[in-house]
Amino acid sequence: MVKAAVQGRRAQNDEPSERPHPRDLVPRGPGTQTPLPRLRPVAPGRDRRVLFVTTEIADFIKAGGLGDVSAALPRALKPGYDVRVLMPGYRQILSAGKPIVRVAQLPASHALPACDIGRLVCDDGLIIYLVLCPSLYDRDGNAYGDDFGVGWADNDIRFARLALAAAAIVNDPSLLEWQVDLLHLNDWATGLTAGYVRWLGRRYVPSVYTIHNLAYQGVFGADRLEPLGIPPSAFHIDGVEYYGQLSFMKTGLSYASHVTTVSNNYAREITTPEFGCGLEGLLAKRALEGRLSGLLNGIDDRWDPRHDTHLAPNFGINDWHGKRANTQRVRRMFGLDPSGGPLFAVVSRLVSQKGLDLTCEIADTLVAAGGQLVVIGRGEYAIEQSLVALAGRHPGQIGVNIGFDEGEARQIYAGSDFLLMPSRFEPCGLSQLYAQRFGSLPIAHRTGGLADTIQDGINGLLFDEMTLEAYRATLRRAFDLFHATDLFYAMRRAAMAGRLHWRQAVVPYRRLYAELLAETSPASSSDHGSAR
Repeated sequence: MVKAAVQGRRAQNDEPSERPHPRDLVPRGPGTQTPLPRLRPVAPGRDRRVLFVTTEIADFIKAGGLGDVSAALPRALKPGYDVRVLMPGYRQILSAGKPIVRVAQLPASHALPACDIGRLVCDDGLIIYLVLCPSLYDRDGNAYGDDFGVGWADNDIRFARLALAAAAIVNDPSLLEWQVDLLHLNDWATGLTAGYVRWLGRRYVPSVYTIHNLAYQGVFGADRLEPLGIPPSAFHIDGVEYYGQLSFMKTGLSYASHVTTVSNNYAREITTPEFGCGLEGLLAKRALEGRLSGLLNGIDDRWDPRHDTHLAPNFGINDWHGKRANTQRVRRMFGLDPSGGPLFAVVSRLVSQKGLDLTCEIADTLVAAGGQLVVIGRGEYAIEQSLVALAGRHPGQIGVNIGFDEGEARQIYAGSDFLLMPSRFEPCGLSQLYAQRFGSLPIAHRTGGLADTIQDGINGLLFDEMTLEAYRATLRRAFDLFHATDLFYAMRRAAMAGRLHWRQAVVPYRRLYAELLAETSPASSSDHGSAR
């Protein structure tokens, strides 16, 4: 078992030292119907304190875009907000060599084991609190499952433990001697947090619940209520119940003060049956209440081809020699033949959502027209095998790497001419933003955040219908564009110059936080109970 590097209990910053707090923080009596206590006034000049609860952060562990957002958004919110991250103490973090100070203890609760809270300070000062529970988090694999992509059988326990830890920090301001003013929760695995805060019934803080991908909802049997400490009174249509089962995602939607998702277009789409995943009614209600917003993601300064250390050579706008040098490097990496044609790329989770079946279908056409294709990613076994077989049919023209490496992905963005993103749905998408910044034009289905970030014929190419014919027609446009040199380079320049940076993307988050913190009354709910 990998052990964390544990220092003494004195915190290493100017905040008061957080200390172990072994008290049972979870109420064991019946629930209360009284309003939750309000926040105390904030001292003038103090940054508002935000607890950002997540299951990924790109600094240490990343399965998708949530990891990138968790690394960038808390940092972008400074100054004005003292944002600290709470997440599980995964093996990848414990083995990273960063000192971890144990600052609190939490008791067992129902089927949730006891845990410690550790405190890690990143090199730039970002503070990460870790839920230290080796039996739940000290494992090989990723945040959600094993190396074969199979989800852990105890994921309900793993993420309920995270959620209850967050609620304990909110409800007992002395636990860390750092009092939370606002909660920011992310995706299904943190959804129970808003419920636990309500059911514990000790203290109200406003909460933001961000949907990064509605398709993953954390649905478990109704028999899990008692093991997770969820009061029976919460199991109904306006609470945690989802078609007779328990939904972590729906819990977050039901109890959070405000719901956001990661693009304006996706916020509209999820209120419809086509994209609402069975929750469109509740989401449409939140929209009518003014409690659903689409806030587009951004990218940060790490994504700059002029300085990225993974590239050789670095390049900027109009440095097409440097861009071509990276293209040739990618061809060598994947064993492709020398070519004067366009290089297409896929950098993606290999799942059906991403439309990779269509990419396999058009691959023969792509190669016959003089193009080449490189693919990097991991996901569903059947899709992985289809891509491997595709590379076997086209040696020297198609290269596939089943796996993921951040540095290799950046080289592919820098070396490719076009990025293929025929997603069936895409809440925001970050790959298209990375590709644009590195001079690779995205080819995408007009859906979700792709429609919000790609301007057809200006910084990428879009197709409207999710059909093979529409995708193939857009591929032909790409070949024509590649050979229309002046227009192709003009679009490259527009893509590289027009990125959405977190400096801009963070503005609506600041506005939303300020509005929620200014509210005088807590979100109403009748579902109080005991979370023992």
